[in-house]
Amino acid sequence: MLSEEIERLASTAIDCGLKIHIELGPGLMESVYEAVLENRLRKINMKVDRQKPIKIMVDGLSLPDAFRCDLLIEDKLLIELKSVTMLANLHQMQTLTYLRLMNLPLGLLLNFGRETFKQGIKRIVNNHAA
Repeated sequence: MLSEEIERLASTAIDCGLKIHIELGPGLMESVYEAVLENRLRKINMKVDRQKPIKIMVDGLSLPDAFRCDLLIEDKLLIELKSVTMLANLHQMQTLTYLRLMNLPLGLLLNFGRETFKQGIKRIVNNHAA
């Protein structure tokens, strides 16, 4: 069961994404939606890290910049953004892998490339115990 706080963060992020999609429409570069969503969330006093480098340890090897998450909200919610006509299974697997490596319970995969925003929302739940 996800905490009320994480559900609240997810709901707020989705609401902001919907408004952005209505205002800008589909088809812009992912980086545009990322910057605008970051700005909107900051305006409502949320802590947002954009393109945050994530460090992982594998077999005693430290990889300080193994990957970058698009947005990390309040150090609790991962958001991966896309602007494609159709999400691939790879996008969902990538988001789940990021959640596992960061030990986070929930991620949102938000695709701004569809005709409606609702078509592009995927909740990815990490059921993997660390």
